Amino acid sequence: MIQPFTFSGVPAIRFGAGEFRRLSAIIREMGDPILVVTGASSLERSGKWDALVKGLAQESIRFSRVTVKGEPSPDFVDQTVSRFRDRGIRVVLAVGGGSVVDAGKAVSAMLPQNASVYDFLEGIGTATHNGEKVPFVAVPTTSGTGSEATKNAVLSQVGPQGFKKSIRHDRFVPDVAVVDPELAVSCPPEVSAACGMDAFTQLLESYVSTRAGPVTDALAFSGIAHLKDSLIPACTTRGDSIDTRAAMAYASLVSGVTLANAGLGIVHGLASPIGGAFSIPHGVVCGTLVGAATRITVKKLRGQGEGDAAALEKYARIGALVTGRDYRPEDLDSLCDRLMETIDMWTETLTIPRLSRYGIRVSDLDAIARTAGNKNNPVPLSREEIRALLLMRL
Repeated sequence: MIQPFTFSGVPAIRFGAGEFRRLSAIIREMGDPILVVTGASSLERSGKWDALVKGLAQESIRFSRVTVKGEPSPDFVDQTVSRFRDRGIRVVLAVGGGSVVDAGKAVSAMLPQNASVYDFLEGIGTATHNGEKVPFVAVPTTSGTGSEATKNAVLSQVGPQGFKKSIRHDRFVPDVAVVDPELAVSCPPEVSAACGMDAFTQLLESYVSTRAGPVTDALAFSGIAHLKDSLIPACTTRGDSIDTRAAMAYASLVSGVTLANAGLGIVHGLASPIGGAFSIPHGVVCGTLVGAATRITVKKLRGQGEGDAAALEKYARIGALVTGRDYRPEDLDSLCDRLMETIDMWTETLTIPRLSRYGIRVSDLDAIARTAGNKNNPVPLSREEIRALLLMRL
């Protein structure tokens, strides 16, 4: 029997090679002037910025531009909104990685509000956002966070009292997501690797989530099916292949849909305290922890008895998928092992850095474990288990 479930909306999606060239025509139908949010320099290096400017000029679209370096902070959002609140911005367009899309999403949400974004951050502010925003178009240039399909924007303040918190509302889902795999061809291998492991983590965690349903299961399974044979090539021998990049872009997009509807697990429960205290890319956190998190979660599920058989079956089905085997119930344990071995192989092949590279020490683990959340992990992990998980990737 299909259990009751809910499913939130998704943006209007324009997916495919060459869709970026149609972006200006899409914007023209939405109005101008527009505010373009980009990264610091990657669009210029790829030549896509000049192409975008030319397209906007051809459509007589007036625009201003702001750039964000690294993960966006609440102060960046407040400063940007202060500059442009009274300029009649009709559309916010974000072209860049997940951090750029999050920045654009937050600016879009705050332009109509006479307040600071701090007021609406989960766990920090006390105000409730009314959902009013400036229309928002998301154009991802990396394949990782799936932010082009989610309703939240993650903002960071790094330091001893740092945090990673979201501003969230159902209406913050982008109005349009333009996903063109050609944009990721110039993405450096190490960035492609971290982003790809982030997308995989989101797909796996949403698939085994306690909030998963039949729609998210189907989408997550489909996303991993496309990712499994493209992740390593995208970062090594076939980074310039449009087909390879399209598979990764699809996996990333789908991961955004599934996380928004099924939630995530312990890896993302750790990403917030780690990312708030240390300057470490989100994709690296996910990529370096997903193998250890899967291993400890599966071990605990195996010790729980038949009550957690459904979660173990899901891990086994993904193990069969990524290794090209047929799923058979009698192979459940071995297929779970194959999944963990595959994740370890990906992590090593892609040389995903360990936590210590970013200044994290053994003395930091207790504080991280204390503030981590299990989210929708298929079985809750204790503080000691979370610490052991972190130690495995220190």
